Amino acid sequence: MPLHERPLEFLWQPRALTGLALSGIGLALVLTLTPADIGDRLVFFGLAALGIMWVILLTLTGLYLARHRLDRLQPVQIAWVALGLWLLSTWLLAGAAWLAWPGGMTLPEALRIAALLTLLALTVGLLGIAAFQSHWRNRTLGLRARQAELEALQARIRPHFLFNTLNTGAALVHQQPEAVEQLLLDLSDLFRAALAGPHQVSLEDELGLARRYLEIESLRFRSRLEVEWKLPREIPDVTVPALTVQPLVENAIRHGIERRPEGGRVEIVVSTTPEMVIVRISNPLPPEGLASRPGHQVGLNASQVRIEALTDGRGSVLTQRENGRFVATVRLPLSGEG
Repeated sequence: MPLHERPLEFLWQPRALTGLALSGIGLALVLTLTPADIGDRLVFFGLAALGIMWVILLTLTGLYLARHRLDRLQPVQIAWVALGLWLLSTWLLAGAAWLAWPGGMTLPEALRIAALLTLLALTVGLLGIAAFQSHWRNRTLGLRARQAELEALQARIRPHFLFNTLNTGAALVHQQPEAVEQLLLDLSDLFRAALAGPHQVSLEDELGLARRYLEIESLRFRSRLEVEWKLPREIPDVTVPALTVQPLVENAIRHGIERRPEGGRVEIVVSTTPEMVIVRISNPLPPEGLASRPGHQVGLNASQVRIEALTDGRGSVLTQRENGRFVATVRLPLSGEG
């Protein structure tokens, strides 16, 4: 299941863990400020915060150990499982405290306190489920809005590539029939990917699609186009939205090579860090004074929207000008499985 469809993945991120810890401290503070006679309030706050943190830790541990099974459930079902673990952790902690405090309270007193703790934990848990459902609903609506934006961006892409490809094939059909046959096969692969709708593919497959696109353009530009690939021995096993790298390569051709009489070199470099896979696509800048073509941002925006949606904002597409070249950098998190 992709990262953006796995709600448990958010729990292992630093921001979510920090939020849970602060929420636990806030709950302990609220309990401390109640008008009940609880003795030394500072000591009570420390004990309450410690107990709540243990309940949070036990709940998170249970969710982490069962994460692979829970990934098969719907988000709302996962929320109810989390509530069950939250209550179970509360009971375990209350029982451990009673056993560790012999003679501190009678059994009826312990049961009364356990009932109060259960009521408190249930109230907090139900409020947490309500907050989670609201967050997930808003996030789903946001993803749908971004998908609609993506489809609008894709609809604006002009059909110049199709026309140029067909013209190239017509010009070569008598001179190089084998090349035309390969051109049509590559073109069919590109259109198959475009018509398949939003889906995810491996980075290796997406790079293969970009390579087929460049083979088509090489027939059109001939010696004006030089392509340099710098790939690791093994392509990292990461998932990307289909047609995210290829539009960046198309931008490099259309807004770089095509606008230079002498052509130029397109570089595709794949590298890795301990946490990220980095794909850099660069092309020479067009001569100064040429007006920028409309649609330059369409492919960039579409790739950015889809990668952010897939990686929950951890991936990105950044652009910059560097030593007379335009560079688009795609950053993808190496692990989303947890």
